[in-house]
Amino acid sequence: MRFRTRPLAWLVACAAATLGAVPFAASADELPVKVGFAAPLTGANAGYGKDLQNGVQLALDEANAKKITIGGKTAKFEIRAEDDQADPRVGVQAAQKLVDDGVVVVVGHFNSGTTLPASPIYNNAGIPTIDPAATNPTITTRGLANMFTVISSDAQNAGNAGVYAVTTTKAKRIAIIDDRTAFGQGEADEFEKAVKAKGGTIVTREYSDNQTVDFSAQLTRIKSTNADLIFFGGLDRQAAAVVKRMKQLGMNAQFVGGGGVMDADFLKLAGDAAEGAQAWEYGSPLDKPPEGKAFSEKFQKRFGVAILSYAPFGYDAAWAAINAMQKANSIDPNVYRPVLKTNKFDGITGPIAFDDNGALKNASSTLYQVKNGQWESVVTKHGM
Repeated sequence: MRFRTRPLAWLVACAAATLGAVPFAASADELPVKVGFAAPLTGANAGYGKDLQNGVQLALDEANAKKITIGGKTAKFEIRAEDDQADPRVGVQAAQKLVDDGVVVVVGHFNSGTTLPASPIYNNAGIPTIDPAATNPTITTRGLANMFTVISSDAQNAGNAGVYAVTTTKAKRIAIIDDRTAFGQGEADEFEKAVKAKGGTIVTREYSDNQTVDFSAQLTRIKSTNADLIFFGGLDRQAAAVVKRMKQLGMNAQFVGGGGVMDADFLKLAGDAAEGAQAWEYGSPLDKPPEGKAFSEKFQKRFGVAILSYAPFGYDAAWAAINAMQKANSIDPNVYRPVLKTNKFDGITGPIAFDDNGALKNASSTLYQVKNGQWESVVTKHGM
């Protein structure tokens, strides 16, 4: 393609028009607020990342519509999103980009494996990070002053799963499979710890990686142990492959997944093998409280798709920051961080308040089971 030259006056006029369209230069009465966001927006976990991003965006849209005043100016919240590709190395790069961009808070990441190496970068820059999805307990136990989370940890969620397996399900011979990621292995570790603490028996623990598609070897070994319950630490697509192969092998053991399993993709991929499968998910069910149903409808209307899994946590994480900035009357992290630490509000996922480590207080997790091809909530537990 060839380009024609333009007169200098035309170029100057266009440049002026373009600068006038830049949101941050729109009005002296507006206060630009850059909200960082990082999650996988490409690759196998992109659906979860986009779901989270939409949750954050919905919160920012609502905040902008309210015309919140901070420091005598109308705050204009804008998301600055980075794709971490669910890769620890790329996650670190994404974190540095957000720091360099001048964000005043970060909502992210999705994977524990990216959150763990990225969060010290934000912490060293003095930028509060509110984790909406990563659940490894180490995230909030390393003494990072700027780390907060609005979701229960694996110790709570998978721990509840382990207790329930022994005390309520009455499983006698329990097997575990995990995908060796920080998330999947962390879930499996906490599940195993809780089972043993309640006097349960682990007959075998098998391993894969997060690219495994055929679980024949692991399930054949598990079948030989006569396990009556199998816990899987990993995400939905692999969980679906596990239950399909279990059915093909004629296994009658109860399948129990951890967080990241209970969604429509699992049902679609697992087909009729999904019936009866269980999963422990973070937070309280959205189908129960009126505000949860209203949020689901609002989300569907705004983005044209249903919530996948984590959007409500992204929404609550963004509002935690917005509320703190508004109460502190400042977007300076040094000013609003103490308010964020002590602030409390009722979120879509439940009450939001932080303990001394920045972890969510009184976090909840819910057991779901597939009945007639749909996920239905069974019981919700608070804490451990």
